[in-house]
Amino acid sequence: MSIATAPGPKRLLAILPSLVLPPSILGAILTASKQYGIHNLPAWSIVLSCLLIHPVLLYVNCYIGRFIDQRAARKEGAILAPLVTDTGMTIISKLQKSFFKGYPGDVFQDYLEKYGQSVVGFNFFGNKVIYTTEPHHVKAILATQFESFDKGATLFSQFGSLLGVGIFNSDGDMWKFHRAMTRPFFTKERISDFEIYATMSDKALNLAQARLAEGYSFDFQDLVGRFTLDAATAFLCGRSVNSLSAGLPYPPHSTSKNTPLFYNHPSTSFLRAFNEGLNFTALRLGAGDDWPLYEFWKDEVAECRKEIDGFVEPLIKEALERREKKLRSGSSDKFGDGEENEERTLVEHLVNHTQDPKILVDELLNLLVAGRDTTMSLLSYSLYMLIEHPDIEDKLRKEILSKVGARAVPTYEALKEMRYTRAFLNGNPLNGRMNNKPVVLESPKGSNEPPLYVPTGTTMSYSVFHMHRRKDLWGPDALTFDPDRFLDSRLHTYLTPNPYIFCPFNAGPRICLGQQFAYHEATFFLVKLLQRFAHFRLDETKGVGVRPPETWKGVEGPQGTDRVMPHTTLTMSIKGGLWITMDELKVDDIEA
Repeated sequence: MSIATAPGPKRLLAILPSLVLPPSILGAILTASKQYGIHNLPAWSIVLSCLLIHPVLLYVNCYIGRFIDQRAARKEGAILAPLVTDTGMTIISKLQKSFFKGYPGDVFQDYLEKYGQSVVGFNFFGNKVIYTTEPHHVKAILATQFESFDKGATLFSQFGSLLGVGIFNSDGDMWKFHRAMTRPFFTKERISDFEIYATMSDKALNLAQARLAEGYSFDFQDLVGRFTLDAATAFLCGRSVNSLSAGLPYPPHSTSKNTPLFYNHPSTSFLRAFNEGLNFTALRLGAGDDWPLYEFWKDEVAECRKEIDGFVEPLIKEALERREKKLRSGSSDKFGDGEENEERTLVEHLVNHTQDPKILVDELLNLLVAGRDTTMSLLSYSLYMLIEHPDIEDKLRKEILSKVGARAVPTYEALKEMRYTRAFLNGNPLNGRMNNKPVVLESPKGSNEPPLYVPTGTTMSYSVFHMHRRKDLWGPDALTFDPDRFLDSRLHTYLTPNPYIFCPFNAGPRICLGQQFAYHEATFFLVKLLQRFAHFRLDETKGVGVRPPETWKGVEGPQGTDRVMPHTTLTMSIKGGLWITMDELKVDDIEA
């Protein structure tokens, strides 16, 4: 990569005037005033003053900005979020440490507890951030004040190398264009075709069964990652990339048994580059607009994206070529199959709306992030909860047997009736938006607290993950994993009926188009899994997986019981994989 295109030099050029002008002007003033006898400061003190000008200006700007925001809040009868007093460097250091070795969101949770609030504010070198676990704030961000919140230029810059201008990295007209382009393909009729799920889930579970028969554990996270990738490409492109055909990896102590096909399969390099791209992108989040300074000479994500594009571009190229062939035949002015030119796949639908290769590749990659990673994460953590809670496994299987049967293939109608399974799968960790104008967020009804004032350009991060752990919302057993809380009286005792408390993927106008597709896919796989297997166990052999630090033991809450290491990128995953064993479930066992 040349100096002209390297991230660091480009960023330095952009901020050079703000870096050079203040010390230069101060130095010129002090030097000139000394020549005119106004002062007699030594040269070293003039140099020191020039070096300290930026920290002083930063402090002054933050102080003045806070004062201005407080006045604006008072005019609205509102207050500002309590400001964390730690320095920006201290906060960033804690976040980086937490990213590699911490529990998800533990830094923010510590601050919430320290200040005794459900919302706190941060100032990262002039960048304003608010972290909230208040349901009414989430409702405002996603629905009632939706137009006041965007993803923001900083997020676009951080995610741009990986997601380009796809639906998850756009706002305004471009976002509306993506929504309009993709929405028609996520209708009930489209997402209720379960043939893809049936084919892919059977293939995945057959691989798991074969590996267990060899006497080895297998990485469930890798298995469902390949299942969701194959299902997503089959649904989106009309043909699966067949990543399951590469086989499953053997445990770390038996990697010599991995076949050349596993290492050389195109999907393996794609997944490796994809995961690395997610990791590097997540690391940028704590650096704000200055992330290029940490990847000074090389955009690490762009290098991953090259390998990713090598996997995705042929799928788009193939669709464009089929469209051109169809149009040249003169049989239609629209690409599709059948007498009515029905578009069989989403890619066929996309190429009828735009032939811009970059937009198409970016859009497909964005949809693969949703179709593969989010559902992989959901299924992986669901299986882990079954390991830790055998009673929940029994409840799920009981519902499956009553609604689907011991070996029957799930139907749309059956899945719709499985309320406990849906409650079990509900959840979404963290997300955020940036407001494009001043916003006043109302306090919950019955609360004596004044509303919250949010200055323009504030990053509003909300945590459903921590919201579900608030004892004032869910009662004294809030830290106990219990899907029934979404079904019994607790839902109405501690919360007014409000879909935003769930936030399974998103809600309101920005609701994820693929939400129901993901729910159906995850539920279908879970049904097939529990029809065939039982008694899930974690492989705790030394060197298999990554274990949490000893400091987590004895801590109140989830980190006191976790036996796998969470890993946060753009989606949640389990560091080192989820290596498990399980028992095959015979029909006679079920009937007994």
